[in-house]
Amino acid sequence: MAIGLANIFGMDFDENFNYPYISKSITEFWRRWHITLGSWFRDYIYIPLGGNRKGFPKQIRNILIVWFLTGLWHGASWNFVIWGLFFGIILIIEKIVLLKLLEKIPKWIANIYTMFIVLISWVIFAFEDLTTVKNYLLTMFHFNETNIINAEGLYYLKNYFIIIVIGIILSTPLISKIFKKIEEKQSNIRSILITFVYIGILLLSTASLVSDSYNPFLYFRF
Repeated sequence: MAIGLANIFGMDFDENFNYPYISKSITEFWRRWHITLGSWFRDYIYIPLGGNRKGFPKQIRNILIVWFLTGLWHGASWNFVIWGLFFGIILIIEKIVLLKLLEKIPKWIANIYTMFIVLISWVIFAFEDLTTVKNYLLTMFHFNETNIINAEGLYYLKNYFIIIVIGIILSTPLISKIFKKIEEKQSNIRSILITFVYIGILLLSTASLVSDSYNPFLYFRF
């Protein structure tokens, strides 16, 4: 949306997300997710601190500082700080030992590992109340009396199943590759197809917003 709006006014914005959910490690995930934010922290915090040029202990220190600040950038709440340090620690572990292992195992297993870590991180990110974070995670892993497969869970699965499937498909480069193949053969067909796809997305998004009574802007709390 930002790139499209900028183009209307004659400006070019950098790509900010590059299919992060197909990543095979958290290191790769953060190369694909929020690319401009990561680049800013790398250029203005990590490298000025010394980056990886002053020995491994100081590199670990620099990574933790960057991720502490990354968490704090998202909001002045402990859950954001914990979220940032959580990723910082995982990245350090990958750098020390996990990356070599992840390169040897099948890609789909590496992707499951990455999504497992990312899903935990979004729980930490979503709730400022740390007690809620704890209870949510306990429920996810069946460590309390609440069963994740219940009437409420089935209700949401039934009502959002189509959106979940669309989201999974669009989180991969599949559609982009199909469009590129169509463009190679017939650019006119691609233009017509993309127009209908965008209209469909607009209608679905509008219908979703209308059906919800409360839609606070996500970044009001940052």
